[in-house]
Amino acid sequence: MTQDNAKPLINKNKNTPVMQQFLRIKAEHPDGLLFYRMGDFYEMFFEDAERAAKLLDITLTHRGSSNGVPIKMCGIPYHAAEQYLARLVKLGMSVAICEQIGDPATSKGPVERRVMRIVTPGTITDSALLEEKKDNLLLALHQRNGRLGLAWMNLASGQFFVSETAVDNLFAELERLQPSEILLAEGSSLQVNAACKQLPVWHFELDTARRALCQQFATLDLAGFGCNDYSTGLEAAGALLGYAKLTQGQTISHIRSLQVYRADHFVRMDAATRRNLEITQTLRGEAAPTLLSLLDTCATNMGSRQLASWLHHPLTDRAVLRARHDAVDKLVDAYPEVQTHLKPCVDVERITARIALKSARPRDLSGLRDTLLSLPQLYATLSACDSPLVVALTDALQADATLTTLLVKSLRAEPSSVLREGGVIADGFDADLDELRGIQTNCGDFLLALEAREKARTGISTLKVEYNRVHGFYIEVSSAQSVNVPDDYRRRQTLKNAERYITPELKAFEDKALSANDRALSREKLLYNQLLDSLEPFIPQLQRIAGAISELDVLACFSERAAALNFSAPRFSDDTQISIRQGRHPVVEAQVDRFTPNDTELSDARRMLLITGPNMGGKSTYMRQVAIIALLAHVGCFVPAQQAVLGEIDQIFTRIGSSDDLASGRSTFMVEMTEAANILHNATAKSLVLVDEIGRGTSTFDGLALAYAIACHLIEKNRSYTLFATHYFELTRLAEEFSQLANVHLSAIEHQHSIVFLHSVNEGAASQSYGLQVAALAGVPAQVIRTARKQLRTLENNSAAQNPQGDLFAAIPDIPEPHPLLAALGEIQPDELSPREALDKLYQLKKMI
Repeated sequence: MTQDNAKPLINKNKNTPVMQQFLRIKAEHPDGLLFYRMGDFYEMFFEDAERAAKLLDITLTHRGSSNGVPIKMCGIPYHAAEQYLARLVKLGMSVAICEQIGDPATSKGPVERRVMRIVTPGTITDSALLEEKKDNLLLALHQRNGRLGLAWMNLASGQFFVSETAVDNLFAELERLQPSEILLAEGSSLQVNAACKQLPVWHFELDTARRALCQQFATLDLAGFGCNDYSTGLEAAGALLGYAKLTQGQTISHIRSLQVYRADHFVRMDAATRRNLEITQTLRGEAAPTLLSLLDTCATNMGSRQLASWLHHPLTDRAVLRARHDAVDKLVDAYPEVQTHLKPCVDVERITARIALKSARPRDLSGLRDTLLSLPQLYATLSACDSPLVVALTDALQADATLTTLLVKSLRAEPSSVLREGGVIADGFDADLDELRGIQTNCGDFLLALEAREKARTGISTLKVEYNRVHGFYIEVSSAQSVNVPDDYRRRQTLKNAERYITPELKAFEDKALSANDRALSREKLLYNQLLDSLEPFIPQLQRIAGAISELDVLACFSERAAALNFSAPRFSDDTQISIRQGRHPVVEAQVDRFTPNDTELSDARRMLLITGPNMGGKSTYMRQVAIIALLAHVGCFVPAQQAVLGEIDQIFTRIGSSDDLASGRSTFMVEMTEAANILHNATAKSLVLVDEIGRGTSTFDGLALAYAIACHLIEKNRSYTLFATHYFELTRLAEEFSQLANVHLSAIEHQHSIVFLHSVNEGAASQSYGLQVAALAGVPAQVIRTARKQLRTLENNSAAQNPQGDLFAAIPDIPEPHPLLAALGEIQPDELSPREALDKLYQLKKMI
């Protein structure tokens, strides 16, 4: 519905009261779709109906008219709304949920309706809409004075962060966070790659943000959170908090603190590095095989999400890392039992959020109850572990007895899945509810007794007392016996062979029984809402328990993976070194029958390894495995190596593979150079840098010159730990110029024009690139290979004379004067000489020698 045609539609003389109400509410929520509750359906009208019909593949119809134009409409059953919402959210849509809050029986005009919540990609908390093993983040961005303020919230867990960085780091932050929805100020020039919502600029005012945040946390100021210096980030946080409250239609009490994200607390990785290492997603955009898919044997969804977060946030704090390594080591014997106890645990983290938002379902609470009851068994299993970290986490599992008792007493053992069906509150919890249920429970006994009395009173042995939803309670008598019914029988329904009656006694019981059901459901709803209110004070405790379960789950997972995959504990050193013995790439190893381990030695005297060898020889795998070993060590996991000793690492950079960025107008070579520039500007002496075949996307001379200059810069200026793979064999001469550079190569053996890759790393440079042999393995036709081999020999023989590619690093030689003998030979014209003259010339040349 556009702004132009909205005004004539809101015309009281030409629209029904219901349509006027819809248009008024729609005008308040112009973005996204409006689910307008009408009875048992959510209806959509006008342009909303057209969009929804296409997106959800449902029927578009017409009803009535507005200003003489048929009203387009479509609808979905309210009880099936979740499946449709899930599809819309995945498409990046937002949906305002408008419910009936008035009583149709007492409403003189349209039933009162109000938008109760707004479902957006970044603010969903319903289990049916969320991915179980992936965090759902809402991110706000604000740019001011060259700084980028970030604030992000996980509404389903209660986490809230603020940070600031340079604007150039935007894409690295987006790759790290992978938000579901992004908030920007109107007119922002920031380019993002997720569902985006623009808010008025005043939402990002600093004073407004400070007041809103202080009100949320019930504090006088924000000094206690350590974020006073993050003014641009606080502006983003204020806008984010306001948006989150608006979408939920209520306070968000489980958001209890604001944490400052400081980049120097983590081993930093740019967007290219996260993609190239395939941490949680392959280069093709798939979920497996990745590092996460290999490692994730967590027993709970909370643990799986924690693991993914740890992999994207490797720590620099060695005390924390050593505590995790110690816990992994101490859990090696206990992890099977720990995982057995964790497996039945429900998603305490997300259920806690739904309790705070008053959207928790009965089976959320019964699952929470059962989980809390099982924690003492887990506590007993962990009590034998003497790891300080495990001891602290075990203590954090303690639940207040009052909380557990409340859930046990209030809920049935197996409550209904939805509250509207009843059967949620336990018997004996509330006397009024028990009385109303008693009326329903005793209904059968009353009907049997009434039937027996009426048979005796009337003498009609075939008389039956029954009930159905349409006509309620009735006494059924055959048509032949209808003449024998007493005078107080009142006919309710006539059938072909029977008559149905009601008596004053049965009518009185019907009124009581049917109203008892409605009153029981109403009472149960009231008690359930009171239960949710009673659970609110326990939210911090439940958040603590959820955090302990998820962290214990990840540590147990690390122990299991260490045992199953033969990982070993890494060691940290204060020396400048990366020393790996028999290192492996765990993901590749899981995909092949036999993997060849390799060593890596980097130190202050050996800063760069220049890696040569054939394509398919394993250069990229070798480089990536070094980065993955470093990454795993810094998340607290054991590593795929016989031994690993790591010096301090502050960043990991990769320049691997080739891809263009057509959307931004950048060629493959431009992307390659942009990534290289980022490395050269930001890598430090503590950074790990992987560079694979730099300079391939341009001419040979340009590429070789750039590769040479970049390698020199990394050695002389950045002085990073560097693995530099190349097919430019001229670069191997750099070892003569720089003592910090060592040549290594991947071995291969040629046999009858074919090649066997050994995948082992050896000292020294490779002898050749085996390009034609690799092409043959790829299935290039034999005739093409023969032609290429012939052309290669021609090029090798003639390149010096016809198209020289000299030694790039050799000094330009002095060109000597030609020898007189050569000059004399050049002057001779053999076809013009007589035999005598030719003989004389020959003697002259002889003398010149």
